Amino acid sequence: MAGGITLILLSIIVIAPSLLLSKTPKAKEFLEKIEPLPSLIRLIIGIIFCFWGVWGVISATLNLEWITTFPIWWITILVGNIMEALLGFMLVFRSINKFFLSKNRATKEKANQLREKSASKQGKLGVLGIIIGCWQIVASFLFFI
Repeated sequence: MAGGITLILLSIIVIAPSLLLSKTPKAKEFLEKIEPLPSLIRLIIGIIFCFWGVWGVISATLNLEWITTFPIWWITILVGNIMEALLGFMLVFRSINKFFLSKNRATKEKANQLREKSASKQGKLGVLGIIIGCWQIVASFLFFI
């Protein structure tokens, strides 16, 4: 259940800026003013969730025997951890772009192009993360309570 709750919170953190920008045009100015502090917080949160997701994938792989006893739960854990690692990496990439890649002009341009491509998918992945997180909570009640 804790994995589902954290995945929902991470999805909200990832989806909030793009959702806010799509609703109000003045939000871009506001987000640019408060950018340095949230970038550092995003970097720390993103690293934690990315490693937590990767560790969850490794843990699910090591517990492969769960497929015979709890196949739906094992798939739920695996998909939830993959989503957590992916959303954590998206947070980390935005912060890496801000802190480290801004020195080199060519690298900054390529990173901005990649960010523009991933921005359209970010909202969809955030919504998918919320759905998977809700399923993790429901599945924990179904299988273990």
